[in-house]
Amino acid sequence: MNARAIYAPLLRGLVFLAACSALGGCQSRPASTQPSIEFTKIPPAAQGGRERVDNIAGRVVGARPGQAIVVYARSGPWWVQPWPDQAHISIQSDSTWSTPTHLGFEYAAMLVDAGYQPPPTMDVAPTLGGTVAALKIVKGTGTPQLAPTRPLRFSGYDWRVRTIASDRGGMNNLYDPDNAWTDQSGALHLRIRKKGERWTCAEVMLPRSLGYGAYNLVVRDTSHLEPAAVLSMNTYDDWAGEQHFREMDIAVSRWGDSANKKNAQYTIQPFYVPGNLAPFTEPPGTLTHSLRWESGRASFRTFRGASANGTPVFEHVFTSGVPLPGQEVIYLAFYAVASESTPLQNENEVVIKKFEYLP
Repeated sequence: MNARAIYAPLLRGLVFLAACSALGGCQSRPASTQPSIEFTKIPPAAQGGRERVDNIAGRVVGARPGQAIVVYARSGPWWVQPWPDQAHISIQSDSTWSTPTHLGFEYAAMLVDAGYQPPPTMDVAPTLGGTVAALKIVKGTGTPQLAPTRPLRFSGYDWRVRTIASDRGGMNNLYDPDNAWTDQSGALHLRIRKKGERWTCAEVMLPRSLGYGAYNLVVRDTSHLEPAAVLSMNTYDDWAGEQHFREMDIAVSRWGDSANKKNAQYTIQPFYVPGNLAPFTEPPGTLTHSLRWESGRASFRTFRGASANGTPVFEHVFTSGVPLPGQEVIYLAFYAVASESTPLQNENEVVIKKFEYLP
């Protein structure tokens, strides 16, 4: 083999390298142009509430003109921050962004196009795609902190009384621990009363899951309640958004509509799925509401009197969408809903004589 044959491939390689150098370099694949988000300030991991606010901040790489940042905080559901009407956070000329946020256990920052309309709340974490060009989710800093509660003993169980605000029924409700107490007979009183210019509500929860079994609630006459007042017994799991928080409800309310003849309902969430809602009319007087939770089956019943052996008023069995047990706990809540036609006018109170759980 002559020298020309030996060195020809080497010479061709040197020419190729020289051409690549002149053109700024050769690459086997194009450089990534995907935008990215980083956090420079992360708030604490804590249960949210209107009163608990901090700042969150970061930087974005590769944003296009017109894009903005949208932030969510997870406390139960994911809530857009700081408010639904202030959701689009401007990106500064140095590519940084910041906003006040209510606290949560996790935080999500999204780089979105100008036309993106963020929902006020989501059951599950936001996802990448479509008008969401970049997404970053982080846990809050430090050991997760729950909001303070006040202890209360009722029907042989230790309950926790809510002290922070909560969004229910289309409005933000304040919760005052003084609105929940037991009397000398051991009955639980829940009250809605005005404090300054705002209504304050009541909520108590069990600190542990009970799982499958029968849940009975004996309630004195609720026929006096205003249309915008709601009494609810429900299961709820803060950590199960993908399962609609394992929520099942017995609710007594006209939902702000005085013309509504159905003043009670049973629900499997999500309520908007056909077949997940069973409304009915409950009569005056003491009633016992019952939920028997079994695998694939949730049987709701209401009886006259202070026993699940009384005269039946209404019953409904759900066999679709029934959640499995997890970290759900029982909540007893008494709150107000937004209503333009019949907003709450006066103090309202309910008396729960007994809560009973039978495995």
